[in-house]
Amino acid sequence: MAARTFLNVFLVCLFISIGHSVVVINTWPFVNATAKAWSVLTAGDSCLDAVEEGCTVCEIEQCDGTVGYGGSPDESGETTLDAGIMDGLTHDVGSVGGLRRIKSAISVARAVMKYSKHTLLVGDSATQFAKEMGFMEEDLHTNRSLKIWNDWKKTECQPNFRKNVNPNPSKSCGPYKPEKNRLKNSDNDNITGHDTIGMLAIDSHGNIAGGTSTNGLNHKIPGRVGDSPIAGAGFYADNTVGGAAATGDGDVMMRFLPSYQSVEYMRQGVSPTKAAQMSISRIVKYYPTFNGAVISLNIKGEYGAACHGMKRFPFSVRGKTMPKVEVKYVDCVDKIPGIEDILG
Repeated sequence: MAARTFLNVFLVCLFISIGHSVVVINTWPFVNATAKAWSVLTAGDSCLDAVEEGCTVCEIEQCDGTVGYGGSPDESGETTLDAGIMDGLTHDVGSVGGLRRIKSAISVARAVMKYSKHTLLVGDSATQFAKEMGFMEEDLHTNRSLKIWNDWKKTECQPNFRKNVNPNPSKSCGPYKPEKNRLKNSDNDNITGHDTIGMLAIDSHGNIAGGTSTNGLNHKIPGRVGDSPIAGAGFYADNTVGGAAATGDGDVMMRFLPSYQSVEYMRQGVSPTKAAQMSISRIVKYYPTFNGAVISLNIKGEYGAACHGMKRFPFSVRGKTMPKVEVKYVDCVDKIPGIEDILG
């Protein structure tokens, strides 16, 4: 038994020392998710396995209340889930949006990739597909999510995401009808609390994968799907370059495809940190009050991050020179010197 244990440890050490730049990085200080993904990688499994199992930990733990069941109830009080996963080798993608009554969103997303020719399934139809693939239908409500919803109703449904409607959404729960004469943005443009887990992993074969999982926005309009399950917006991976993932105000961020943009900047030789900064700056140019962050990882194992709308942004990472998962912080900046000359 002792000899076998020694051999296992030796093989893991040998794997780490001679393999590619095995790395896992994810948004926010969700260190248990990082640790799980790392254990999958060091066992010799694929980057796709690592991303799926790492994000699954956050779904089970309900990380920060913004991932998995029992969080972010919509206007009707229901929790729905968004998730996506991408293979950087093949560019295959599987995603689900507005997934109802199924807890394992990232695994359903991977099932879309494995067992269909589609990229994205949504709503009740995604639930039906999941059931066909053997996933169990469950109630996603918890006492906590019901309390969040009931408390929100008691405050005249504040905040919410309605605009240009009657009655006034800043004072009423509706039901709403279009108001042609009220053409102004919502007073809640900078609502925070979009803590999606976005994860990137490079395995021993040098392949990279990216993925996300979230329960979206508190009090969202039923049917809303954010950036998280959209390839190029919430996540992106390309074996020839690297990958990126985003977190924050998905309704704004998905308009700029920041994950794809970061990868394309790295393709031009830009560092992961600068690539993330440039992608964030594109958004700030049009939405100066938005809240969000991007993590980037090149295929050499170098990583970076950038953020806006908060003081600083934490992310979790482990590479082969690190004895354990480390939480890194990046200071957020309102403006990158000289960025206008680059972005035009």
